[in-house]
Amino acid sequence: MIGLADCNNFYVSCERVFKPHLKNKPVLVLSNNDGCVIARSNEAKLLGIKMGQPVFKIRHLINKENVKLFSTNFPLYGDFSSRVMDILKSEVQKVEVYSVDEAFLDFSDSASIDRAIFIKNKIEKWTGIPISIGLGRTKSLAKIANYIAKKYTRKGAFILEDHLIQRVLGNFPVEELWGIGRRYGNMLKYSGVHTALDFKNMSSSWVKKNLSINGLRIQKELKGEKCFDIELVNRPKKNICTSRSFSSDISDVILLREIISNFTNLAASKLRKQKSCCNRITVFLNTNRFKPNDRQHYPRITLNFPTATNDSIEMTSMAIKALNIVYRKGCMYKKAGVILQGIVSQTEIQASLFDNIDRPKRKKLMQSFDKVNMLIGPDSVRLASQGFQSRWRHKKENKSPCYTTRFSDVLQININ
Repeated sequence: MIGLADCNNFYVSCERVFKPHLKNKPVLVLSNNDGCVIARSNEAKLLGIKMGQPVFKIRHLINKENVKLFSTNFPLYGDFSSRVMDILKSEVQKVEVYSVDEAFLDFSDSASIDRAIFIKNKIEKWTGIPISIGLGRTKSLAKIANYIAKKYTRKGAFILEDHLIQRVLGNFPVEELWGIGRRYGNMLKYSGVHTALDFKNMSSSWVKKNLSINGLRIQKELKGEKCFDIELVNRPKKNICTSRSFSSDISDVILLREIISNFTNLAASKLRKQKSCCNRITVFLNTNRFKPNDRQHYPRITLNFPTATNDSIEMTSMAIKALNIVYRKGCMYKKAGVILQGIVSQTEIQASLFDNIDRPKRKKLMQSFDKVNMLIGPDSVRLASQGFQSRWRHKKENKSPCYTTRFSDVLQININ
């Protein structure tokens, strides 16, 4: 048996741990610059608030229903995620951390509803984060079991036994299947496939032709054939993107260079962390599409490195070069981003005959760069092109304290 542990409304649950008075109240967590909804409590969902909705479009509903808003607090969420995953690893021998709030568990040694409930209760007691656990013979079936555990059981745990599979799949919407989603779901519905059982009974050749090999694997998993194993080692990312929306529109090219430099340096540090290098870098800019009367511009350009690299200095120089090419004077930009592509292992680099950079020296410099920032704090050492005033930083008007990751934010209890 494979289990899937999924934290319920994770970002909202993290905020509620230190604010228990918000239990059973509508709560939203917002994206960068407090622009869009990225997490909702069940109470907010019942109000009809959709994921990704811009806040300005539902401001009247927020005020009317007294919905509590929070800015994203990723250090807090990341710390809670680590705590939850550590507890899971203490109870289950093999754990695949699938995302910040999900993990696949190997229950091949012992699978029972009592064990799942014990793990669930332990996590809620030790962290305050509510979770649901679903068990099935494959990852796809475990996903379905988790969906049922979260929405239709009071225990928060469910085992999809063999004798239940046909009935459950016959009532499970095809678009909710792991790996299918809304786009493929609409295509399947157009072909008369509305449930997971319909999908399971389809022609395998049709599935492979229209949904590729991944769709065929999902279909096989619904039949009980294991196609996705639990992965204990995280795969290196194939692309790394760092992008943000700004609190106010920006036209100053000098400020945009500072922003792109910061994004590139952050992406480069992620690249070095997974011991990879990239061959290409893409820089893009977006104006505000919600201001149709303003001049619109959505440029994007990709430049190639002569030699695959993870050197912040080299990458930032190339990114600024790309920005200078696509920047258009007079446009007010709302968003910018950097994407690293053509990612390969740093041990598999094809050197260039005309490479004039001292690679060993730069490698030592970047190692020192990362070590100082890890020990003292992010951006303690930075490139001059990153700037120091941070005039572009996104707004977080509703950010909660970093209770578990910053000493100055630790809760204080006064005893009289």
